[in-house]
Formats: sequence, structure tokens, C-alpha cells
Amino acid sequence: MREQPTPPFPEQHQEKPGNESELRPRPRYKAPHYKGSDKLSGKVALVTGGDSGIGRAVCVLFAREGAQICFTHLAEEQEDADETCRAVEAEGQEVLPIRCDVTEYEQCRSAVAQAVDRFGQLDILVNNAAYQQHVTRIEDLPLDQWEHTFRTNIFGYFYMVKAAIPHLQAGSAIINTGSETGLEGSKNLLDYSATKGAIHTFTKSLAQHLVEREIRVNCVAPGPVWTPLNPSDKPAEEVAKFGSKVPYGRPAQPEEIAPAFVFFASAADSSYITGEVLELLGGQTMAG
Repeated sequence: MREQPTPPFPEQHQEKPGNESELRPRPRYKAPHYKGSDKLSGKVALVTGGDSGIGRAVCVLFAREGAQICFTHLAEEQEDADETCRAVEAEGQEVLPIRCDVTEYEQCRSAVAQAVDRFGQLDILVNNAAYQQHVTRIEDLPLDQWEHTFRTNIFGYFYMVKAAIPHLQAGSAIINTGSETGLEGSKNLLDYSATKGAIHTFTKSLAQHLVEREIRVNCVAPGPVWTPLNPSDKPAEEVAKFGSKVPYGRPAQPEEIAPAFVFFASAADSSYITGEVLELLGGQTMAG
């Protein structure tokens, strides 16, 4: 296994949605040992939440495999989005950043339309944008947080699929980002884990729905991953220990998760696979 950053990390906290450029150590997304082989040559991919974390790493590896890249981000995430653009361009591919709040259907529809207008097609949709906030007592879980988490994490997935489907052809792929919390629950993430469970069953149901159209639908369900989602959610002292409880003793880096998305996007690798939830748990074997 390649050596990766291991807790304890510096104590740190950020305001939501978090900025990857301020995270220490910096998340690793460049995957220097990953060699592209044109698995996605001629394809156009749209990745939600592609400005940072897993989304950025997916954009980079898709570009390394020959895809042209569109990704969504919030207005507050412009600095991170600019870095993603530079990283994709460094792979020799075109990139289109799109400001989009996935909780709004019309913005999702507009994002898809912009992608198709720019590149003339859409072949891969990655639903990845997420919202997470720990709450220790259900009495303290605000109603507006519950609704916002669902609107971001599952409504947004449905909105993007609904907008994208008219443009997807046989051979296209949809890949959703799930979570270990959707497999085994999380006592302090009632809303987040509920949406991730919904994403897993949405994946399986949508795969059944689209199998006759030859559109594959799969899901990647990671354990802890070192992204801005965490320091913008947890107290600084907890961030320092993030990921230490898994058998690997550390969180995954985004570059370790992104190859699973390539696998599901590439018909050369996964043409006979749809409706799967792939667990990437750092040595844990009990989830699900």
C-alpha cells in the first residue's frame, strides 16, 4: 500500500461548505501512479460537486482516461473550482465549470443543458455533491437541516438524473456516491445516513429501470475520506483523529476512491455490471 497521511492531523475547523485549499494536509487527488489508457476517450462526463474531494479526483482521472469534463460547484467554492479546472486542463482535456445548487431542479436542468450545449453530448453522470452535519441529539436536529440534507443528497441526485436522461444513450453510465453510513447507519448523522441509504436503493431501482435502455447505474460507497466535508462538520479536535478507527488507521485519500468511478464509467471494465454498491472501507468487512 502506498504511504498516505495518517492521524493525528492538525486540529482545524472551517465554515461550510469548506475549502480544500485550506485543509491540512492537502487531500491527494493527482494519483501519480494511475496510468490512463483511453478508457473514456470521446466521452463527456458531468460530475456534481467536482470542485473538491472525491469529485475533483474523479474529474482528474476521467480526464486522464480521455473524457471531456463538466462539473458543478457552489458560488462559495470558486477557488477550489479553479484548481479543478487547472488539474483537468493539465491532463489535456477541456473542462466546463458550472455554478449549480443541486437542491433546485431548474439549476440541475440548466447544468445538463450547458454541458450538452458545450460538448454536444453527455455520456457519464456522477452524482457526488453532498451535505453533512453531525448532531448528537435528535431534539437538536433542526427541521431545515433535515430538509436541506435530503434536498442536497437525494433530491439532487434525482434532479440530475431526470435532467440528464433525455441526453443519455445506450452505453451511458450513471454513478452515485453513497457511504458506509448508508450501509450500517451513524448515530450522529441521522439525516445524512438516511439519505445515503436512499442513494443505495435509488441506485438499485434506477438500474432496474434503465437496464432495457442499456444505461448502467452503480454506486461507490466509501468509508472515511479526507475532504473538506469533514473539517466543516466536526469540531477541530475530532478532525485531528478522523479515520483513525478503521483497520487501515487512516482515512482514504480522494485519489484512492476515484479509480472505482473509472471502473463503473468504463464499459471496458464493467459492461456486465449494473445496480452494484461497491464498498471502499479501508479494511472493514462488516458494513452491509
